[in-house]
Amino acid sequence: MQTILNTLADNLLVPTILFFVLGLTAAFIRSDLSIPAGAAKFMSLYLLLSIGFKGGASVAEHGVRQDLFVTLGAGVVLSFLLPFVAFALLRGMTRLDTVNAAAIAGHYGSISIVTFVTATSILELAGIAYEGYMIAVAAAMEVPAILSALWLARWGSSDVARPAGFWRELLANGSVLLLLGAFAIGLTTSGQGMAMVEPFIVNLFTGVLCLFLLDMGISAGRSLLVNRHMLSPGVFAFGVVMPLAGAGVALGLGSLIGLTGGGLFLFLVLAASASYIAVPAAMQLALPNAESGVYLTLALGVTFPFNITLGLPLYYWLAM
Repeated sequence: MQTILNTLADNLLVPTILFFVLGLTAAFIRSDLSIPAGAAKFMSLYLLLSIGFKGGASVAEHGVRQDLFVTLGAGVVLSFLLPFVAFALLRGMTRLDTVNAAAIAGHYGSISIVTFVTATSILELAGIAYEGYMIAVAAAMEVPAILSALWLARWGSSDVARPAGFWRELLANGSVLLLLGAFAIGLTTSGQGMAMVEPFIVNLFTGVLCLFLLDMGISAGRSLLVNRHMLSPGVFAFGVVMPLAGAGVALGLGSLIGLTGGGLFLFLVLAASASYIAVPAAMQLALPNAESGVYLTLALGVTFPFNITLGLPLYYWLAM
C-alpha cells in the first residue's frame, strides 16, 4: 500500500497536473483568472499537431509492424463495446431516459485527447518508452463509440433520426483530421522532418500543456459550479465508476495483445477517458434532444478532473 501511495504522490506532483489543480481552484473561488479564447484554440491545435507528428515519426523510426494493426483493432473493438457497458451502468445507477443515457455512453467509449497528451507527458518525463502508434489508436477510437451511441438511442427510441450532413460533419471533425494528418506527415517525413520541427513541437510541449491544463481546470470547475444541480448522486458516481471499469477492461485486453508498460498505460488512459470535443459535436447533430449540460458536465466536470488528478497515477501503477 505504501508503494502505491508513493507512486500516486510522485505522479501527482508534476507541473502539468498541478496547473490543472490551480485552474480548478481558481474556478471554485470564483477568480477572474482566464485564458483568452484565441490562445486556448491555438494551444489545442498545437497539442494535436505535436502529439500526432511525434507519433507518426516514432512509427516511421520503428517500422509498421503487425502489432500496430492488432492494437488498432483492439482499440476499435474497445471503443465500440464500452458504450454498452456505460449504458448498462447508467440505466442501473440513474433515472436517465434512453436517449440521454445513450448520449452519455457514447462519450465514454470515445477518448479525451488532452488526457492522452498528459499521459504521454508523464511517460516522457519519466523516460519510459511507449509504442508511437498509440496516437493512431486514439484517432481510431473516436468514431465507433458514436455509432454505438446512435444504435443504443435508436434501439430504445423510435423518434431518433439521422440528421442531414451527419456523416460529413463527423468525418470532417477538426480534431480527428489534424491528428491523422499530423500523424501521416510525421510518418512520411520521419527523422528528417522531426529534426526540422523539433524545437517547436518538442521543446515547447510541456510549457504549452501546462497553460492548456490551467485553462481546462478553469473550464471544468466552472462547469461543475453551473451545472451541479444536474448531477444526482448516481450520475456523479457513474462519472468515477465508468473510467475505472473502462481501464479494467483495457488492462485485460492490452495485456493479452502484449503491449509494453508504457503502451499499456496509454491504452488504459484511452479506455478510461471521456470525450468532450468530438462526441459532443456529434451528439448535438445526431441526438439534439439529449441534455448537453449533463453529458458535458459529466465528461468535463467529473471524469476529466478525476482522471487527471487520481486516475492517471492509478493507471500508471496498474500498467507498470
